[in-house]
Amino acid sequence: MASKQDAKIQKIIARLQKRIAEGQFEEQYEAGQETRLVAARYTKAENWPAAIDILSSVSQALLKAGAGGAGGDLAILLVDVYKQGKIKPDAASRGRLLTCLRLFEFEEPTRKKFVKEVFDWSRKFGDYPAGDPELHHVVGTLAAEKHETDEAEKHLVLGTKESAEVLTRMEYEWYKDSEQPHTAALFAARAILPYLLLANVRAANTSYRAFVSALTAENTSLGVQNVESSQGSDIRIFPSLPLLNFLGLLLLAVQKGTPDLFRQLKTKYASNLAELGGAWDGALDMIAEMYFGIQRPRQSNPLLDMMGSLFGGGGGGGGGGAGAAGGRPPVRRVEAAPTAEGLD
Repeated sequence: MASKQDAKIQKIIARLQKRIAEGQFEEQYEAGQETRLVAARYTKAENWPAAIDILSSVSQALLKAGAGGAGGDLAILLVDVYKQGKIKPDAASRGRLLTCLRLFEFEEPTRKKFVKEVFDWSRKFGDYPAGDPELHHVVGTLAAEKHETDEAEKHLVLGTKESAEVLTRMEYEWYKDSEQPHTAALFAARAILPYLLLANVRAANTSYRAFVSALTAENTSLGVQNVESSQGSDIRIFPSLPLLNFLGLLLLAVQKGTPDLFRQLKTKYASNLAELGGAWDGALDMIAEMYFGIQRPRQSNPLLDMMGSLFGGGGGGGGGGAGAAGGRPPVRRVEAAPTAEGLD
């Protein structure tokens, strides 16, 4: 019985796909409407596999044909069926959505809603409160390819272990485009500080290494001294880039977790940090509490506002500043160099 039903579904899909490929706009629109009706029947019968198969296949065909509006609507409906059927994120369910995502034109109006619905679904039915890391990685990578830095940043920091290098490569290219050599730390911080705030120390270190490696490889005349710590971490000191030195030494201090070391570091670079106009102050206050047990001043905005400030504006404007004030939930001290669940 199941095989007969599968054959029937595949026959419907093949007919609709043919109609889309050969038809004009009206034909494509009508194929989309017919798909909605067929999917609705299967959804009402709670035949989730059939509804999903039809919606994913026809939405992809429409997107390939350039019918972004109709294809996007069906892709959004596909996510809705996932929600109704309580489908959990796995390789198959993610794969259908990511295939649709890659077929969207980046400027297609329905794309934004589709992405939002995808993460609403993955947060509700998946294992990660911030959304599925693999979905974040792909969405962020596609945004980075289009130089949509704000969207790329907010997704890549929540992505997979591969995301750190993608994010850092984007920040480094943005830095190069700025043609302001002295601002290197501002762009590096846009990856390093958010990762630290999310307790993803491994990704923060990966970002630091990737950024300074690219910087030294492309600027052979840049003065640099290699410093190897007792913990085996390779930190490079740039006499002309004090704030980049601060970030590298901050990562070393985080590994040690010694409050006095953090205080000494802030004192040593106080004049350089002051030049940022408070752009990093909020992030550093939270890092002080997370990793060193140093209570930060009572404020009025939650962590999400701080992260928003970190990602706000261009690199030349502070590149990762979090200067907004705000009340906060209690912050648990991070005792070692952890990786946040789902972030690596």
